[in-house]
Amino acid sequence: MRITYQPWGETLAELVDVGRRAEEAGAEVLWTSELHRSATVTAAALAQGTSRARIGTSIALAFVRSPMITALEALDIDEMSGGRFILGLGSGVARLNELWHNARFGKPVPHLRETVRNIRYFWQTCTSGAEIALAGDYEPMHISGYQRPFAVGRTDIPIYLAAMGPQMTRLAGAIGDGWISHELCSPAYLAQRVLPELTAGIARVPGRTRADVDVVVSACCSIDDDARVARRRMAGLVGFYASVRTYADFFEFHGLAQEQQQIIDVFRSGRGADHLADSVSDAMVDALALTGDRDRVVERIMAYRGLADSVKLSPPTHGLSAAETRLAQDQIIAMIADVKEDLA
Repeated sequence: MRITYQPWGETLAELVDVGRRAEEAGAEVLWTSELHRSATVTAAALAQGTSRARIGTSIALAFVRSPMITALEALDIDEMSGGRFILGLGSGVARLNELWHNARFGKPVPHLRETVRNIRYFWQTCTSGAEIALAGDYEPMHISGYQRPFAVGRTDIPIYLAAMGPQMTRLAGAIGDGWISHELCSPAYLAQRVLPELTAGIARVPGRTRADVDVVVSACCSIDDDARVARRRMAGLVGFYASVRTYADFFEFHGLAQEQQQIIDVFRSGRGADHLADSVSDAMVDALALTGDRDRVVERIMAYRGLADSVKLSPPTHGLSAAETRLAQDQIIAMIADVKEDLA
């Protein structure tokens, strides 16, 4: 089981420095998110600032860029990193795509399937000068008179797909080089809801096996000798995701449907999504995140062994000061060596 990390920084310089420290501690992949920063620009910065760890987007929003732009950005970052790049894509939710980005959403599963098809086809053909004519309901691609004059290092850059629902998870199993979980994903949810759907998607493709899909589970961590402090530091992040109605099935699976609805009601009353910690119970945090002293958090990480191929560690960020997130992050990086030793 690989240990990977999603660095945080108040500035890009700090984020790159943290990525370098995580790489030195043993993190095998460094991931970049897309909300407060551009996933691809941040990945490019990490590519320049590190030397060994792979660099992945977790995730880049698939529909707010054209497939051609996404393909070009991936080629550039892969070149910058010396062939270390992973393109992680996700659909996002309808409101984010349509209202924030004025992007078409439609039916996300066929839309993402066409997007991935286009990106891979572009990588394969972009230096040939041949016309590209791909039909599609969401992402038709018609390119003529174009020939990339630069060499392409890899035409098979790995594409990982983020998925929660069964249809998108099956798509990840069928066409993805990897699957990336939501920021909150318990071992029970992974075993009972995710892996069966991934397996079903894999079975759709003759010759494809479970070994062809890197299962990346996200594990948000808060380490403190005082369990109460560790939980409260994580509560804002749990509240942020609970405010999203799209994740209702996930919270219901954990017996937290009523608690999620209470948080949604608070959010709709006007409280910002980053300020919901007071509405999140300790039980909710314990069910969905990894908190406690170092030994306890290491134990919780080990619960993914045999289920996940990679664990993506990250610090809490929502509703916290930069100093609090920085402290949480330092504790996680210091723990990575312990986890690697236990896995050896």
